[in-house]
Amino acid sequence: MNLLRTFFFGVLCVATLSCSDDQRQTTPDMTSSYLFADGFETSSNQISELFPPDNSRWTSLQQTNPTQEVNSISITSAQVSEGEDALQIIAYPSDTQLSKMDIEKGGLNLRSGDHITITADFFIEGTAALTNLLLLDLECCSCWDPEVGDDYGAENQCPGVRLILSGENAFLSIERGKIGASTIRQSAIGFPRDQWVTVQWEMTLANDMSGQNKLFIDDTLVINENGMNMPNPAIFSAIFAQEGIPFTLQEPVFYERVQIGATANPSAAQITMRIDNFSIEVE
Repeated sequence: MNLLRTFFFGVLCVATLSCSDDQRQTTPDMTSSYLFADGFETSSNQISELFPPDNSRWTSLQQTNPTQEVNSISITSAQVSEGEDALQIIAYPSDTQLSKMDIEKGGLNLRSGDHITITADFFIEGTAALTNLLLLDLECCSCWDPEVGDDYGAENQCPGVRLILSGENAFLSIERGKIGASTIRQSAIGFPRDQWVTVQWEMTLANDMSGQNKLFIDDTLVINENGMNMPNPAIFSAIFAQEGIPFTLQEPVFYERVQIGATANPSAAQITMRIDNFSIEVE
């Protein structure tokens, strides 16, 4: 299975808060336009306020701790980009467990042809290398072939695209390994540290070269490239066929969740970050 394990970047998520298994259920159609925005404002600095019963804000947390530490997520008023509150995340370095700490919005229905804009402000402390730190994931869990089984871990069963910090200079790039495509890289701007940084990711979704991918850092365009940004049934079938495994991508294919934070921290550094002014808009 070496080929498939290279194809999928990720490992089994073994400790989850508010597990999101319900993401495999059918997601209702959205209107032609959609906006979800959250500045993490609360009345009592309690993280529970972000999870009302009607799911009008966030829907779950993902937490995978390294064996000797416990990651954390909280509301802070000490340092914000706007308003009174921001989200604070501490993710320790990975060991035998891949360290993760992020917040998730489920119940989305993002399909081929949709124009998506995701915006957020990040504040990452310190000067330690952030190689391969993942900040934002857009994923399809319902499209995985249920006949293939559990061999690749829960996270590998949710194909999608992600924002990753690459290299010693922490260049923010678009990682596409979980859909069988190469990373779209940039080397114009290293990710600024100890200051608020606005990241804007724009896509026109497609499972072929008609997809459009743009990435802005503080209003500066650093990536503008056509290319697939959704799972392609033929590509998945071909890759699994090389290992003698029949695989049928489940249709309709749509992204049903977005995760933001330290969605994976394989770096050797303890990550302390704050997030504010998140939004996802569909046109």
